[in-house]
Amino acid sequence: MYIESVPNRDSPPAVLLRESYREGGKVKKRTLLNLSDWSRERIAGFKALLKGGTVIPSEKEAISIVRSLPHGHVAAALGTARKIGLDRLIGPAGNRCRDLVLALVVSRILDPGSKLAAARALSPETAASSLGAELGLGPVDEAALYSALDWLAVRQAAV
Repeated sequence: MYIESVPNRDSPPAVLLRESYREGGKVKKRTLLNLSDWSRERIAGFKALLKGGTVIPSEKEAISIVRSLPHGHVAAALGTARKIGLDRLIGPAGNRCRDLVLALVVSRILDPGSKLAAARALSPETAASSLGAELGLGPVDEAALYSALDWLAVRQAAV
């Protein structure tokens, strides 16, 4: 199969999908489809497919990367903290303060910095890793981190 462009005198050329075959020792061609109403890009893509190639859209159309956050180091550190029971030691499950304190500990291991830097790294809009998403923290500010540390200070004897 191949695509052939047949010129017309006073009109645009006819673009045809054709097949060639032999009959009685002579080569003949059969028209399978009229592609005249197709766009040039579509015809070019179809030609590439007929030649055995693959057709993908331009890179802007093919993939749209919205955001990609580093995750491997978060999974390792958070998984280790959970494996040794640090999350259960800090406080009961489902407590936001516990999750914030755990995030501070893991954040300090991964990327030591200030509370403000930790708040920025944990917030969804300015996240530096997937830690905030893994713990389901949502928006985090430094006031929330300081209140979580106050909560931890009250529980210090139990910890």
